[in-house]
Formats: sequence, structure tokens, C-alpha cells
Amino acid sequence: MSGTGRFGDEAMTAAMRQVADQLGVRADNAQLLQLTNNAVFALPSERIVIRIARSHRLRDRVRKVVELGRWFAQIDAPTIRLAEGITQPVQAGELMASVWDYLPQNPPAPTVEDLGVVLRRFHAVGPPPFPLPAWDPVGDARLRISEAEGLSDEDREFLLSWCERLEGPVAVLRQRAEGQLIHGDAHVGNLLRDRCGRLVLCDFDATCKGPWQIDLTAVAVGGVRFGRAEAHASMAAAYGYDIATDRYWPTLREARELKMIAAAAPIVDTSPSIRAEFTKRLQSIRRRETSAAWTPFIRAQRLRDRLDHLIMPLKHSSH
Repeated sequence: MSGTGRFGDEAMTAAMRQVADQLGVRADNAQLLQLTNNAVFALPSERIVIRIARSHRLRDRVRKVVELGRWFAQIDAPTIRLAEGITQPVQAGELMASVWDYLPQNPPAPTVEDLGVVLRRFHAVGPPPFPLPAWDPVGDARLRISEAEGLSDEDREFLLSWCERLEGPVAVLRQRAEGQLIHGDAHVGNLLRDRCGRLVLCDFDATCKGPWQIDLTAVAVGGVRFGRAEAHASMAAAYGYDIATDRYWPTLREARELKMIAAAAPIVDTSPSIRAEFTKRLQSIRRRETSAAWTPFIRAQRLRDRLDHLIMPLKHSSH
């Protein structure tokens, strides 16, 4: 992966090492798992995962996930656990991190059917005994856009206009739906298997109070945008509800697509592959291409890395 800017991989690796030093653990075997909204590093030998929010403006979000993590442990929710014995959140310069149990990818791999079952259990937990933010996809998108230094004026204006247009339908949905605990970013990538074999949810950055239907939207939109229609069908069967038949599906879908684009706005200049995928997604929205295929950002980055690996020897051989 590449990126030497303020939120690039070099800066995030330095922040991770700073956190590791504070914890008194070794970071020489750290593995970068994710570099999107968070920089996520696994330290397998230390049995921890360090998640660093890639913006100093998201400190409240890190505090929220830590408070949720403590509560989830108390009620034995189907969720990953915070690493024990660590005072959290952990400060790393202007950035803030949370530290979690490291769970290796033990077979069998989680499925969308598993996700549907776990989500029903998660929704049954009910709201926590402390305040949670309300579902606000437009506000979240505006925050990301405000942090995006690499956006063109044209792209920024389009995204802000999109936010303004979506604000009304989102407000209507919020008023007519009962708010409850929702994960906020429910997809199979956020489902892990703990050491006892139990399936648990992770990544609570977007966890809030809102309509339960939101948690069925990620897989449904992924079915359209990533060519995973069978996943949507399996998820609907496992949970017992097909979100695409919901009266608010158009609003839910558009809110999810806004999130899938705006989330990358602050890091669009950290990687050519992220910028290319960001541009492709935005163009499809501009053209109202509701079935245009997208590529997950992490896969786009890996494809770019593989291409660079193949091209570099050719460049050297031509000299």
C-alpha cells in the first residue's frame, strides 16, 4: 500500500508504533489489515488489534466504541471484546486508538446467513443505558467531506448537493421508525469467529440508534454494486426480511451509497487506486447508473499493488 500524506500508511504505521510503545508490546510483526476510515493493525504475537481513527476529529467516535465495548462485555453481547487490562482510548499524538482482542481467521469463514442470525441477536439486545448518537448519514457524510483535502471543487459541490437533497427523506424515515441499537455497517467483513467458535460482530464506528432496517441495507446494496445478488437473498432468508421490499428502500439504499462514497473522501489522495474507485463511484451516481458495478476499496488497492508488482520488473528490464 502507498500513501505518505497526513493519513497515509506511513503516518498510520508511526502512530501504531507509538500506541504499541505506550502499551509496552512489540510491533515488529504488525500486520496492516485495513486502511480506510481506520488504520487497523493486527499484532498476532501480542493477541491484540489496534484501530486508529484516521482523523483527529473522530475522537468522540473512538470514545463511543470503547464505551460500547465495555457494555457489550457486561451483557455478553455477540460482539468482539476490548483487550483487557488497557486504559482506553489510547492517545497517539493528535489521533486516538482503541485496542481489541485479536481473533485469527479460523474456519469455517462466516457467511451472510451467519450475519443474518447474529444481527437478530444483536438487535434483541436493545439500546444501552447511555446516550448514543442518532443515525445521521447526511451529517456523517458532511463531516467526511469537510475533512477531504484532495477533493476537486466540482466533486465537493456535487457531494454537498447530494447531502442536501437526501436530508429530507432521511428525516422522514427517522421520524417514522422506532430508534433502536443498530450496528450501522453490517456486512460479513465485520463478522468474526471468537476462540470458542462463536460468531461475533466487530467495528462499531457507525453503531448508533436508528431504524433496524439499516443493518440489512449493506448486504442488499452490495448485492447490486458488487455483483452479490445471491448474498442478498441469503441474508433476507436468514434474517427473515427482504429489505428491498421495504417502503423506505430507496432512501436506505441512497444513504448507504452516500456513505460508501463519502467515507473515502478524506483519504482519496492517499492512493491512486482509491482515487480511481472513488471517481468511478461518483460518476455512476452522477449518471444515475443504479446498477453500475463498483469494486471494494480494499480489493481495488490489492489489484493496484499486484499490477505494480508486475510492472516494476518490466520497467527495470527496459533500462
